Amino acid sequence: MKRLTTLALIVGLCTVVGLFLSSGLEDVAAAVVSAGWGALFVVAARAVAVAWAGLGWFVIFPKMERPALPACVNLRFVREGINTLLPVATVGGDFVGARLLTRRGVTGGLAGASMFVDLMTQALTQLLFTVAGLGILVWLAGDGPVVRAVAGGLAIAAPAVGAFYLIQRRSGHRLIQALVSRFASGREWRALGAIDVLYDNLRRLYGQPTRILSGIAIHLVGWLIGTLEVYVCLHFMGYPVSFAEAVIIESLAQAVRGAAFAVPGALGAQEGGLIALCAIFGIPAEAALALSLVKRLADLLVGVPGLIAWHLMERGTEAEESEERAAELGRRLGAVLQPATLGPLYSYAPPRNAYAPSLSEAERGDLKKCA
Repeated sequence: MKRLTTLALIVGLCTVVGLFLSSGLEDVAAAVVSAGWGALFVVAARAVAVAWAGLGWFVIFPKMERPALPACVNLRFVREGINTLLPVATVGGDFVGARLLTRRGVTGGLAGASMFVDLMTQALTQLLFTVAGLGILVWLAGDGPVVRAVAGGLAIAAPAVGAFYLIQRRSGHRLIQALVSRFASGREWRALGAIDVLYDNLRRLYGQPTRILSGIAIHLVGWLIGTLEVYVCLHFMGYPVSFAEAVIIESLAQAVRGAAFAVPGALGAQEGGLIALCAIFGIPAEAALALSLVKRLADLLVGVPGLIAWHLMERGTEAEESEERAAELGRRLGAVLQPATLGPLYSYAPPRNAYAPSLSEAERGDLKKCA
């Protein structure tokens, strides 16, 4: 898998370089500069969207076992940083986030189940967001190559989302085991508990449709927050689009990123997708590449703090585990080194008569007289 990831990364980098060279580096740089304060707005919108997604994770927990909202938000930034900046599949950070959640008083089975349910609500809302973007595109521009390509992708994505749901609801133990073994290390899996416990918690979470619907509604709003990135950035660059057009660009670009999950950071796929989508509305390739660069700047400025937080959390976790091991070792040594358990060879003085021959009654009487 590492070789395939490396190969995909190389192909993505070559694609990006080719697109930038063909569009002209100076033109792309000028478009990025023209974004100005819009770039900062994109970063702020991304941070708000990630925090909002943390709220979507928070609401699916049972009220009596719910972690603190700041914990869900902070770990959502960790998940985002790992998924966007590290050469892992786009769900690698989610397993890490679930494991770290167990350090905040949530049982392993519930943390793992909440992660799967949160992924399900995100996948479903992204599918709905893509369908909405495709519908608006057909309404505004009619049929075309982009419409047919996206429709073909949806024909594959919709059954995949349905299968992911059925795996969690039916006898999908083996598939979940394979998925966890594939994307999570042994340390993550041990923290999330046994498969049976995981499925018990999945049934509990899906048994509360109000919480699931709340998570879906929150994630749908989160996708609309992401639309503001496109809307504001293009306006600052001098290519004003309507909000409906921004929904088309953002929704279908996110669909392209999702389809290229095997490529770290969707390198090349995001840039090519934005060029094709922006061209529908007369936006040149250099502006589309500038928009992609601004989005990647947001990936960096929002993701790096998440990675730093992850590092600090792991250090704290290792320190706690070391203290627990030391305390356990101390308890065991304390039990071993009790005075009552010390044998003759470990005493400061040997037990009386341990090594001396027995004394006769007469000798004992003489000793008493001397005393």
